[in-house]
Amino acid sequence: MLFFSALGEKLGKGPEEVKLQNASKQIVETVILQAVQQISEEDKKRETKQDRSMGQTLATRRVRHEK
Repeated sequence: MLFFSALGEKLGKGPEEVKLQNASKQIVETVILQAVQQISEEDKKRETKQDRSMGQTLATRRVRHEK
């Protein structure tokens, strides 16, 4: 909400609007941070799974080669 002087000039944002904007910014920053953390965790899990799979593949090849 903007406040106006008696002449109709804009005086700027009221304190409630500033509070709402600050709260909105904080919410957006928090959501973005959580999303980045979730993606990072999923990437780590995927890499670990791929590493395990590769290790099993190599172990299987070694066993077959030794026979």
